[in-house]
Amino acid sequence: MNTATFKTPLGIATIIGDENGIAVISIADQGEVTTEIPIILQEAITQLNEYFNKTRTNFTFKLNPKGTDFQQKVWKGLLEIPYGKTISYLELSKKLGDVKAIRAVASANGKNPLWIVVPCHRVIGTDGSLTGYAGGLWRKKELLELENPSNQRVLNF
Repeated sequence: MNTATFKTPLGIATIIGDENGIAVISIADQGEVTTEIPIILQEAITQLNEYFNKTRTNFTFKLNPKGTDFQQKVWKGLLEIPYGKTISYLELSKKLGDVKAIRAVASANGKNPLWIVVPCHRVIGTDGSLTGYAGGLWRKKELLELENPSNQRVLNF
């Protein structure tokens, strides 16, 4: 697996992947930025930078997250949430076929290893509140604001 770190408006992103696809994208408050980006990761980093510059609304690079069958099912469901839209955990559970699985869906959502690209930040509470985000609620809020069509602000980095 190849690893690189790069600066984003939300912190230092770490990206891990190989020829089978990108397995991990996460963001931390601090870290060293990679000076040489492995070729296999360059397209994903380019697309993430385009996303932050509001010139990309979907990602086309290959994904390869590791997780259980149920987690994979939830993450596929997350990929169906359109850019700029949100869905509640309850709605997502219904779409996945089991309204009673709301806690399991929320847990799988929280274990999503591909932040931003598999848009777990688009899942909110039934009452519209921002609930849970592994990267912190402030990052979730920033991502939703970035994707808001009425908000033309570009995050600077």
